[in-house]
Amino acid sequence: MQMSISGHHIEVTAALAGYVERKLARVVRHFDHVIDTHIVLTVDKLQHKAEATVHVRGETIHAESTDGDMYVAIDALADKLDRRVRKHKEKRTDHHAEQAQKSARL
Repeated sequence: MQMSISGHHIEVTAALAGYVERKLARVVRHFDHVIDTHIVLTVDKLQHKAEATVHVRGETIHAESTDGDMYVAIDALADKLDRRVRKHKEKRTDHHAEQAQKSARL
């Protein structure tokens, strides 16, 4: 997976980039068909905003989070992306085929 991190009115330090990579590794662990991810970190006065666009096979998933602390915003963003990626994975899974296999064994 390719990951690009950019900042708007904020310098993306190595520590901040490493934190984002560690948090978003969970997304890849749950769904390994992630093509690339683009993260934008923004500071507007007292609001810190983290937003991400994840390209997976067949869809583009977007999430954003705003908080007074950048690290809290990144945590919330990772949670949102994780939920949306798992939901996308569930949609792509054919549950009817599993049910047919179970009834065929009986």
